Amino acid sequence: MPALSHSRAAQVSYQDLLRLHLEETASELIGSVEERVRNGRCYLYDRFRIGTEMKSRYLGEGTPELRARLARAAELRAGAGARRAGMTRLARILRAEGFIATDRDTGSLLLAFARAGVFRLGGTLVGTAAYALYQGELGVRFDSDELAQTGDIDFASFERLSVALGDRVEENPGDILQALKFDPVPGMPDRQVWKWRQNRGEALVEFLTPAFGDETVKPLPALGVSAQALNYLNYLIADPIPAIALYRSGVLVQIPRPERFAIHKLIVADRRRGGADQAKARKDRGQAAFLIGILAQDRPDDLAEALAEAQARGPRWRQRIGASLSRMPDTAAILRDLA
Repeated sequence: MPALSHSRAAQVSYQDLLRLHLEETASELIGSVEERVRNGRCYLYDRFRIGTEMKSRYLGEGTPELRARLARAAELRAGAGARRAGMTRLARILRAEGFIATDRDTGSLLLAFARAGVFRLGGTLVGTAAYALYQGELGVRFDSDELAQTGDIDFASFERLSVALGDRVEENPGDILQALKFDPVPGMPDRQVWKWRQNRGEALVEFLTPAFGDETVKPLPALGVSAQALNYLNYLIADPIPAIALYRSGVLVQIPRPERFAIHKLIVADRRRGGADQAKARKDRGQAAFLIGILAQDRPDDLAEALAEAQARGPRWRQRIGASLSRMPDTAAILRDLA
């Protein structure tokens, strides 16, 4: 059955709410914009003085869109009251139009992380919590079964970016999690902490980072946490996009591109082994199938490019994608037709 689209009014309201949140972030510029180039990429910082000391705060990669918003920082500050009223109105419209709101526990966690700078400093929301936010990015309706939460909330970031930024979160995520009644779960054998479990429920928060071989635990200094390294994750979180979690007047987060999420789910599904993982593998394939069906209609070039990039990374990548597609004949046919 084809996916149902949100109304035009809902889709426009979502894009307007996203724009207002991005403008709100740009309006927080304190000093002057400083550029730093690393590995061919330009990163922007807010450079300002506190007393006799100069400080730098990371703002994001130097895209034309970010530069344009920062150039309007003074104007955006002046419009803060009207902008925040607009956020409230648009969030109300989205709820009335049938957007599924983020639950209170997840929403309060995302809001605390956003205020601490987790997403500003390269953190990307992944997993089912990110999948739920494609209702806004793609303008499609999800039902409750499709968004059934596993209880896991996963965040990922590149280790090398985290080291290079030279900035840190304003509040440690571990402290935020403990305030929200999450207990650290020390890993084995070195007791490093990269996940926290809610002490009054089953929710589990994990931090992840790309592996390029051994899947060990690595530090993410900008985020103030350790993270479990996983192969194939580098593909998922390359060039993430901003998104709004519908909690209160919206929370600005960062999620993977939907085409990368879909292809990555094909890979992850094949990696899962054992009884408990089979249910997760079915869910992975279901999410991939849903997104691929939409993207093949609305963004076929993006989907074809993402698939080609993954397949070009080597025989193991192609084998995992092919193994999942062998269980998904309709989806396999859609991808073949992209060529």
